[in-house]
Order: sequence, then C-alpha cells, then structure tokens
Amino acid sequence: MDWGHPDVGDYTARPMAKTKSTTAASSPTAVDMLNGIPLTGYAARRESVLHALKDSVALVFAGDMDASIHGEFHAHAHFQYLTGVTDEPGAILLFDPLSPVEARRTILFLKPLNPELEKWDGFREEISSKLKAKYGVSTIMRTTAFARFLLEATKRAKKFALLHPLAAHTSPVSPDLDVLRKSAERIPGSSFVDHTQLLAVMRAAKSPHEIALMQRAADITAKGYHAALVGLKPGITEFDVQEMLEHGYRTNGSRKPAYTTIAGGAFNATVLHYHANHAPLAAGDLILLDSGAQYMGYACDVTRTFPVNGKFTKRQREIYEIVLEAQLAAIAATKAGTTFAAIDKAARDVITKAGYGDAFFHGCGHHLGLDVHDITPEGPIPENAVITIEPGIYLPSENFGVRIEDDILVTKKAGGVNMTAAIAKTVAEIEKAMARG
Repeated sequence: MDWGHPDVGDYTARPMAKTKSTTAASSPTAVDMLNGIPLTGYAARRESVLHALKDSVALVFAGDMDASIHGEFHAHAHFQYLTGVTDEPGAILLFDPLSPVEARRTILFLKPLNPELEKWDGFREEISSKLKAKYGVSTIMRTTAFARFLLEATKRAKKFALLHPLAAHTSPVSPDLDVLRKSAERIPGSSFVDHTQLLAVMRAAKSPHEIALMQRAADITAKGYHAALVGLKPGITEFDVQEMLEHGYRTNGSRKPAYTTIAGGAFNATVLHYHANHAPLAAGDLILLDSGAQYMGYACDVTRTFPVNGKFTKRQREIYEIVLEAQLAAIAATKAGTTFAAIDKAARDVITKAGYGDAFFHGCGHHLGLDVHDITPEGPIPENAVITIEPGIYLPSENFGVRIEDDILVTKKAGGVNMTAAIAKTVAEIEKAMARG
C-alpha cells in the first residue's frame, strides 16, 4: 500500500456549511437526529456537494439488499453520510444543481411500497410530510419516477459528475458511472467530470458529532477488551476470547463488531487476516486480538497482544517493547497536514533499527469512519481525521507475532489524540490487569 498522496486540490477550498445543530455545543432532540447526526448536518453536507458540483448532475446509490434472508442490508457509506438513511435498499440520491425548482435540486428516490414483500421484510412508510421531516429531505419520490427526472436533469446539464469511487478494470463499474454512461449515450454533447475525491475529502475530516460517535465506539470497545483481558487463561480457545470481546460490545451498547474479529494465538498471530479462531490457547502463548465495536455505523479498530497466562516471557517482552516504541513514535509524528508516509516512517525506523524491518511487512495505518478501512482522499491528512496506527513484528519461526493498534484523532494543536487509550497497552498495565482478573 502506498501511503504517500499528492495534494487534494480544490475540494478543500470551501468548508462544509455549518448550522447551530452541527456544532458540538448544540443538543438536538431525538426527532432532529438520524443515526446520531443532526438532520441539519446531513443537509449541510448535501448543500456542500451541490455547491461543488456547480452545473453537473450526480448520483449516489444506497445499494441493494441480498434477496436471501441471510445477512443484513448495509447502505453505501457515501449514501449514509449524505442522508443518514440506512434501511432503504435501492434508494438513490439525485443532485440536480440546475433545476429551476430549488426544492428539486436534491431528490431522494425510494423504492415503491410492496405490501406482499413487506409482510416478510417489514413494513415501510408512505411518502408524507412525516417521512420528509424524519429524513430532513424536502423532496422524496419513488424510483418509478427516477428515469424521468434523471433525463430532465441530464438534458439541462449535459455534464455528469462521478461521486462513487472508481473501480478497477477487473471489477464492475461504479453504480453512478453505469447509469450515467447509459444516459450519455442518449444525450448528445454530454461529458463526464471526475468528482470522486469530493466525498472522500468530506468524509475524512470528522464533525464533532462523528467524533463523539467514534469515541463512544472506542469506549464500548474498551469494555470488550477489558472483559477479554481478565477472562483470558490457558485452556480456553481463541473463539472463547472472541466471544468475551464481542459480548462486551453487545452488553455496552453496540449491536455488532465493526468487522470480523481476529483472535490468533501463537503461530496464528503471524497471519495478518487470520479468522478461523478455533485453536486452543496454552500457557506461554501470546494471543493477538484485532477487533472493534461498531456504534451508529461508525467503526472502532483496535489491536492488542496479550500473554495467555498473564506474563510475557523475556523474548516476548523484548519484541513487544520494540513494537510499542514504534507505535508511540508514529503517534508522536501524527498531526494535521502530515502524511501516512511520514507516520509509517516514524514507526518503521524504530523497527528497522532494532533489526526486524523484514518482519513488519504491512502499512502502518488507515483512515477510519463509516468503513473500517475508510475512504482515503489524496493529499495530507486533514484536521479531525481519525486514523489507525498499527505497527507489528511477526516471527513465524518463533510461533508468535505482536501488533499494537489504536485509533488516533488528528489535530493541529495536540497532534495525535489517542481515542482508545483506555485499553491496557504497556506490559505493566496488561500484567496488572490479568493478575487482578
């Protein structure tokens, strides 16, 4: 992964519109909120997109739900970021900046009601003033009208902006490009504009409400890690530890983990994306736990490495202290305006100097937010981004690996602020907590 990025460009020129409800000091009522964010906050985000589009039409898709009963619907993070709507498969957001009707410059399209299907999947609301107030959107229509309104918008603009991330040639094209390309075939003189960095830049810098939600996810994650720490002992399995973690999340306000928990003991800790989580744990082993709670759609992402019997061996402690020194150096290098390359170098220099450069073979971190590996804009890391910092050393020949990961709020004045500092991390903290357990 390449952690160095060129400059962002024009997308940072205009800050997102602010209202009283989008400040940390305000206290919106429950009816003014949707998934932890004020309705005015979503409206300000949409207004910022409209302003940036100028005279181009754009689409954001929620995505469709698997037709089977297995799993659950996950709205595309762009769609949730702009609307807060997470339970409307097939929904579409149309941006039409040139519409002569101001209220129709942003239109939310929802799939038609289907009473027969809804007997199985749950009943949905009719379009009404109540629904518009709930979503904070003045114009809501059914997707049966989408083609007509898209045609009118594209005939006016003849410029189509792409907002969804672009896809590799081995993957299906992005949903907005798929639809707009078909529209372009029918609109002579039309052209495309690449605005795929717009929402990446907006999503990277978190609002006060987003930071509060992510701190709540971090606090819940700390509860889960504490439960695992005090319950860890020889003779249990990796899955037992996973269950302790995730039970701690669910009993403290999270509906689910933000991603599939990694619980790798001994040799399994050297496999970066190990997910089997079924091996027994023995005295003398280390277990690497990579897990985090999700709260209101926002992810936490933490890694800790614990001794199964409560005590690090001399060799385990040696490697652990190198990784911890590397992580602290990377956190100290973190501030608004820096790059992942600089943060990575701070950690990698420590590990390389100690003689383990080849054993640290992954990047040092990533953006965090509505996605665990959140969309990454080009350019330096902005103020109020939340990133992970996670160096590691992996020694398969010695049957253990060490990784330490925290979620860091990037600021100008305070540098990197550790949002997951409540989770035991030093050797002394870990051994003390396990002795009490």
